[in-house]
Parts: sequence; structure tokens; C-alpha cells
Amino acid sequence: MLQLQYIKDHTEECISRLKIKNVKDVEAKVAEIVDLDSKRRAFQVKADAAKAEQNRIAKEIGMLMKQGRRDEAEAAKAESARWKAESEELSTKLAETEQLLNERLLALPNAPHPSVPVGKSEADNVVVAEFGVKPDLPADALPHWELCAKYNIVDFELGNKITGAGFPVYKGKGARLQRALINFFLNEAVDAGFLEIQPPLMVNEASGLGTGQLPDKEGQMYAIPLDGFYMIPTAEVPITNIYRDCIVDAKQFPIKHVGYSECFRREAGSYGKDVRGLNRLHEFSKVEIVVIEHPDRSYAQLEEMKLHVGGLLDKLGLPYHILKLCGGDISFTSAMTFDFEVWSAAQKRWLEVSSVSNFETFQANRMKLRFRDEQGKTQLCHTLNGSALALPRIVAALLENNQTPDGIVMPECLRPYLGFDKID
Repeated sequence: MLQLQYIKDHTEECISRLKIKNVKDVEAKVAEIVDLDSKRRAFQVKADAAKAEQNRIAKEIGMLMKQGRRDEAEAAKAESARWKAESEELSTKLAETEQLLNERLLALPNAPHPSVPVGKSEADNVVVAEFGVKPDLPADALPHWELCAKYNIVDFELGNKITGAGFPVYKGKGARLQRALINFFLNEAVDAGFLEIQPPLMVNEASGLGTGQLPDKEGQMYAIPLDGFYMIPTAEVPITNIYRDCIVDAKQFPIKHVGYSECFRREAGSYGKDVRGLNRLHEFSKVEIVVIEHPDRSYAQLEEMKLHVGGLLDKLGLPYHILKLCGGDISFTSAMTFDFEVWSAAQKRWLEVSSVSNFETFQANRMKLRFRDEQGKTQLCHTLNGSALALPRIVAALLENNQTPDGIVMPECLRPYLGFDKID
């Protein structure tokens, strides 16, 4: 949630930045928030004055009663009743205005960093770097879903039988490859100074609100209404919420956590050839890195996180490029995001495997996540997170890019975790 004071003090800048995200009717939305805050403050002043007058008269009534001036006391009681009624009416208007203001603030996306490219969709994202060499496969190279069937390592039909489309079953060396990747990614993060966390797979509404997944505008969250829980779309949600309603010690910065989890996404509206196989799932495994950082150092930290993700892809030997997302493709909560995409040799397309984002104070403001500065004053932290990495498309690219007539050769870095060097 954007800070109200920022919206009020830097209204034109706020509008300008939100326009990068193509927010509809942004001037009207920001103006409404400023107006609601003005009304809220006016109601608060009047409500406080009415309450003070009510308290003053109450003391006066007691004094009059002690002095035996009953007629005057009765008149004061009538006046007190009028002030009480006015106080209650003002308190109701104040509560309604505060609720509406909070709803409008929650509905407003994060303001992107001024350097975020202007654009309408993913077609306007900017490639900022490219690494690795695309493998030269023969014309009859198989896409990963055919390789999965050929080597009996991922069964999509069995997953459909047990649950439904988008819930594959990993078997044999496919299951071992999943486990190997998870352990490799976790160990690499721990070696880089991240504290490993094993988070819950369900969160409550407060946690979903804290990181910006709720209110769920796109219907992506799996909800459990009976208990008021939500299946997590990423480990970012429970891990970041560890620090909800906390004042952290500034000496701890950067606070770095890593966690593996299953991720659950409805992926409403997904269809077509781009969702075949492992390209888009409702349940998938992912290792997530989360950092709580000082505002002055968050963008330097973002660069460090990019280097970490890039290092993993280098070790896996996967060609990849890095995209700086434009305003039309950046998420509701993000101020700046870089996507990592690997080359899928048989599909001849790029597959997203990581998003690394800086949310600045947006999540921290929702969560009341703060630190004390050198003057002892509380300030909001900056939060960042990134996939390091999401498994399905990594597996897809590994299978396709490393296929040979004799089997699928595994990267050197995974072999100690796998116990084999080839799927055949």
C-alpha cells in the first residue's frame, strides 16, 4: 500500500509514476484518496470536539447536582444528550470514511520506479542482458512433454486422473530431478548467506493482505472458505509475513531468507499451446529468496539478487536473458521487476523461470514492518523477493536442451544430488 503521506505530499509525482502502470482514471483515484483523507481529518476534529464538550458537561452536571441546582443539572443533561448523539453520528461518519479510504488505498497499485519502461504489455519489456549459447538441436528434437512420456518421468494424464489438469505426477528419475533441483537451489542460497525457512503452505487473510495478494483481483488464489485460509502462490507470502507488525533492528540488514514450497495458482484464463506440459501448472515447486532491506540499499540488493539467480542458471548451463518489465507487465505490488527467461530449444521460445522484484515500502506499509533509524524514529523497511528458482520450466529446458540420441545428459552441478548423470 502506498503511504498516504507520500500521496498527499507528492501528488503529481505519484500520478506520474502510476501512469507508467497504465492505471485507469489515476487522477480521479488519487484525488478521491486525498479528499477522503481531508474529510476523515475534519470528522476526527469534530468528533474530538463533541466528545470533549460531552465530557465537560458531564463534570458540570456532577457539580450542579452537588450544589442542589437540579433544574440546571437537568438542562445540562439534555445538552449532554445532544452532544452524545452528535458525537456518535460523527464517530459513525469517521469510521465509514476511514474504511472507504483504506479500501481505496488497498486498491491502488504500487508506484513503479521512474526508470521502469513505459509499455502496455510483455511485448514492451526490455532485454537488458543475454547469456549462454543456444544449443543447435536436430529438426526432430522432442519437446519436453514428449520426452517426459518417452522416459516415463512425468505423467500428466495420471495427475489429471488424481486431481485435474495442471497437477502432474513426477516419477522415477523425474521425481529425483525435482528433489535434486530443490536441494541444489537451497544449498546455493544458504551458501550465499540466506537463512533457510520451511513455511506453511496455507496463510490467513492478514498475510495475504500484507504482501498484496489480497484482495485477489484476478482470481488466482485457491481459497479455503471454511477456515479462512488461502493456499500460497509462492513462499514469499508466509516468509515475508514473518515480519508483519515487527520493528526490526537496523543492524540486522539485510535480512535474507530462502524457502522451498509448493505453489498453488488457479491461472484463470490460461489456454493454448503455451500451457502444454510443464509450461503452466496449478501446482509447482519453487525456491524463493526474500530480503528485508534498508531503503537506501534496496536497489543495490536487487542487483545482488539478480547476480544470484543468474549464477544458478550459469551453473545449470541454460542460455537465458534478463528482461526489465515495462509498466504494463509489472505486478500490482512491484516497484521494479526483472524477469529471467531460459531458452527452450525444442519449443524455440523463451520460458520465464524467475521474477526478481523490489517492492520498496508497499508491502511493509501493509504489514507495518519498520525499523528505527539513527535518531530512534521508526521508518518503513523495503522488501524484495525473487524466484531462485521455479522448477517446472527449468526442468522443461533441461530436458529439451540436453537431449541426445542416448538420453538426456544432466548438468555437472546436479549429479552429486541426483546419483546419476543421464536420464535414459
